[in-house]
Formats: sequence, C-alpha cells, structure tokens
Amino acid sequence: MSQSPSPARTRTGIGEILLNVIRGGLIALAELVPGISGGTIALVVGVYERALDAGNDLITLAKSLLTDRPNIRRNARSVDWGLIIPVGVGMLLTVFALAGVMKDFVENQPQISRSLFLGMVTASIMVPLKMVDRTDLRKRGAVAGTLFVVAAVTTFVLTGFTAAENTSPALPLIFVAAAFAVCALVLPGVSGSFLLLALGLYGFILGAVHDRDLTVITVFVAGAGTGIILFIRLLGYLMHHHRTLTLVTMAGLMLGSLRALWPWQTADADLLAPSGNVGISALFIVIGAGAVVGTLLAERMTQHRNRQVKALHDLN
Repeated sequence: MSQSPSPARTRTGIGEILLNVIRGGLIALAELVPGISGGTIALVVGVYERALDAGNDLITLAKSLLTDRPNIRRNARSVDWGLIIPVGVGMLLTVFALAGVMKDFVENQPQISRSLFLGMVTASIMVPLKMVDRTDLRKRGAVAGTLFVVAAVTTFVLTGFTAAENTSPALPLIFVAAAFAVCALVLPGVSGSFLLLALGLYGFILGAVHDRDLTVITVFVAGAGTGIILFIRLLGYLMHHHRTLTLVTMAGLMLGSLRALWPWQTADADLLAPSGNVGISALFIVIGAGAVVGTLLAERMTQHRNRQVKALHDLN
C-alpha cells in the first residue's frame, strides 16, 4: 500500500453525503451480525476501494501529526472526509440503535441465533477461497493445504476454551479483540462480530454499547484504532505478497471457528448432539446461508455493472 497521500478530493454534495450515511448504516448492520462482513457490504454499496484509500490517508495524517508536521495540512486535504465522516456517522447511529436488539436475540434465542450465524459463516468460507488464484494454489498446494488444516484445527481447539460467553472480560482482552475484529472492515468475507462471538465477547460488547458503558466502549475504540494502524498495512502486505496463503489460512480459521456456533451446546461451550427443534435450527441455518449467498450475488452483480460502466467510459 502506498504511503503517499491521495489527490485532493472534490466537494461532496448533500445527496452524496446522505447516501454515504446510509451506506455506513448498512456496513454497520452487517458488522453487528456474525457471518456478514462489513467489507463485503462496502464492496456491494461501492465504497470499498475509496474507504481503503481514505483509511491509508488517515494513517498518513496521524503519522504526520507526530513526525511530519510541515505536511499536516496537505495530508489532511488528501483525506476523503466526504466519505469518512458520513459513513462513520451512519455506522455509529446504527450500532447504538441496534446493539440492544442483537444482544437480546443472542441471549434469549441462543439455539436459533447460533443456527442462523452458523449458516452465515459456513457460506462465508467460500469468499476467501473464491479469491484464491488457482494457478498459484497449484504451485503452493502442499503449503496451502498444511496452513489450512493447521489453522482450522488450532482454531477449533482454541474456541473450545473461549466460546462460552464471557460476562466479565478483562479490559486487555477487549482491547486485543477489538484490534483484530476491526480487520473485518478491510477484508471482505471476514466478520468482526463472528470473532467476538468466537471469543465469547459478542453479547458483552453489545450490552456495553447498549448500556453506554464508556469504559468498555473507550477501550474497544482504542483497540480498534490500534488495529487499524498496525494491521491494515500488514494485511495489505500479506495480501499483496502472500495472497494465496493468506486467503487459505483465513478460510481455515473460519472453518475451525464454526465450533463456537454449533447450535447445541452447554453454557460452558461443551458440544452436544442435535436435539429438540432440529427442524427449526436447520431452517435458520439455511436462512443464514441464503442471506450470505444473496449478499455475494449482489456483490458480483455490482462488480459486473462497474466493469461495464468502466468499459463504456474507456470507449468514450
């Protein structure tokens, strides 16, 4: 990823600002649901690449505040504020409005909610796998296969220790979880809420937002900010130089983490055999998978339309 600032942006009209608020709301809504990626929704609504550029420009601006003060004003002008601010406002409004609803759903309907999320995440595994270059995968087959299995098995074992809901997590754990969860905004197909769910923090964080717990919210935001600064460029490097291995490892992590979403488990996250309303659980698994597949189809149609528009533009 380039360290240089982007060209200065043109003025954004009120209509575009309002549209960006709505886009931010949709991205946040996706991030509240384990298995739906905010990055994927950003692609669907057409702001993914702009958001990545703006994120890098924000990092450059933050660094200039410490080490490059003469260029602060120039770097500030390079940030796409017409995108960042409205999208951020839309995300915040949505999170604060719906956090309590999602918390109640997860706590009061554990089997149904896990079934829904299991279907979503299972379908989402195809996202990183579809992004893999088949030719490169054939060259790196042994290494890629090993990484996939190791990632899946390791995550399956680790989520057995962490998947139970943590009602009083330590603040450092919240900080670290937020730092990793924010990466979901960078990588389509990866759900930050799912990571929180796998760590047993999903309900707690939603409850803290709903109850306006400023201590937890501040630590979470600080962790997310740290994650953006530290991981966005690291992930960019890995995706650019080791794309195939990174994507395959990501798919393995998602597969192993499905343990946290098994609908039939005890309060301590011990897995049980299917029982009770198996048909209802199966229905919600299908609904969850269908929601993700529908989102991915919308993303594909959006990309196809954008390619057609670009081709027409190039002809003119």
